[in-house]
Amino acid sequence: MLLDAPFDPARHRRVVVVGVTGSGKSTFAARLAAATGVPRVATDDLMWRPGWVQLGPAAQVGAVRPHVEGPAWVMDSLWSATRDLVLERTDLVVALDYRRRVSLGRLLRRTARRLVDREEICGGNVESWRQTFSRDSILAWHHRSFHKRQQQVAMMCAAPDGPPVLRFTDPQATETWLSALEPSPSD
Repeated sequence: MLLDAPFDPARHRRVVVVGVTGSGKSTFAARLAAATGVPRVATDDLMWRPGWVQLGPAAQVGAVRPHVEGPAWVMDSLWSATRDLVLERTDLVVALDYRRRVSLGRLLRRTARRLVDREEICGGNVESWRQTFSRDSILAWHHRSFHKRQQQVAMMCAAPDGPPVLRFTDPQATETWLSALEPSPSD
């Protein structure tokens, strides 16, 4: 169901951010967590080990469980294995539901920056040129998962018994909303 009242930081203490790869979920979650003073859960850091070893489904649930049992959090993505556990505790879903050109453009810029800077991500891993052009690359994943992720957002918005969903389809509207929550420099 779509959110039918304004965002309330006192009531919406457990938030999960969803969207396609490259939509800006982690950046959004970090800013929302900072603005509301609740902890951010960097889900990819929980799910990946060095050498790009991904936890299996049971271990994914085990890694997420202590975080979602807390009183307040902003989770920066929703993995399939943890979906039911997370959503049953979620007060609000924020959906970054942008067009492909937006998310793909962001993903390309982020990947290029990480390749050049050798930035550590996801459990200490780094992106490589070889990986970037492989069948298992983040770019290939974006292509394979884009429509499925958009369908999941639509289903969450339509689900009468799920947590409320705040859906953004325009990055500028997202920025305006998020900026309004953040303290001004003079505060």
